[in-house]
Amino acid sequence: MVVACKPFQNNPTEISNTLLSNPTSTETISPTFTASSTITPTFTRTATITFTPTSTQTLSPTPSPTITATYSILRGEVNVAHVSCFYGPHKSYLYKYGLVGGSNLEIIGRNIDTNYIEIRAIGGTNPCWMNSEWMNIKGSLETIQPINPEDVALPQSPYYGPVSGVSAIREGETVTISWNFLYISPGKDSLQFPYLVEAWICQDGKLIFSPTGSWTNTTSFTDQSGCEEKSHARVYGVEKHGYTLPVEVPWPSISE
Repeated sequence: MVVACKPFQNNPTEISNTLLSNPTSTETISPTFTASSTITPTFTRTATITFTPTSTQTLSPTPSPTITATYSILRGEVNVAHVSCFYGPHKSYLYKYGLVGGSNLEIIGRNIDTNYIEIRAIGGTNPCWMNSEWMNIKGSLETIQPINPEDVALPQSPYYGPVSGVSAIREGETVTISWNFLYISPGKDSLQFPYLVEAWICQDGKLIFSPTGSWTNTTSFTDQSGCEEKSHARVYGVEKHGYTLPVEVPWPSISE
């Protein structure tokens, strides 16, 4: 007879029942523990680098030095018996006072175009203009400060207004200026030129200051081409107390 064997099933319930039904069994069941590992994090210190910006030096341009001309106040001696001194740098201006020969004076300015010098008594405050030809100058005239004629202060007439009707025409290089007659009452006449024209005209490629006094209400100038600056002029009426306000001349260009 064949007996069929039933395979043992490793069932925990069956094992437990078997042990309970057979307490004398020497088989020991050891419990199984599952190890649980704990991961301890490891911290790595990372250095933080802070960048401090480096200042960039800005170079400022060094200004070029300004060269200031240095002028001298010279002294001179009048070399003629008597010489006239005027309000402006030419004999066409009003007479101011006279100088006697041998006078020692200070020379404080000069006009390049007319060769007149501005003089005063030593330490004085009342200057006038005379022709440098009549002065023995102690030193070089080139070291004296040049004066712009437009900066020369002329006494103003309290009685008369400016001349009227100022005009100019050109014929080639000749410019003729005219204006209306200015009547000066008796007693106010300067007994000098009743009109003054200050003109800046082109000569040999250079603008030249050319003042002129006139006994009539018209005068002419030779004005050439070739100057960078424009020629121009202004007209004054003159009486013994001073000058009327100037009137600009509408100067005709060389192409007109």
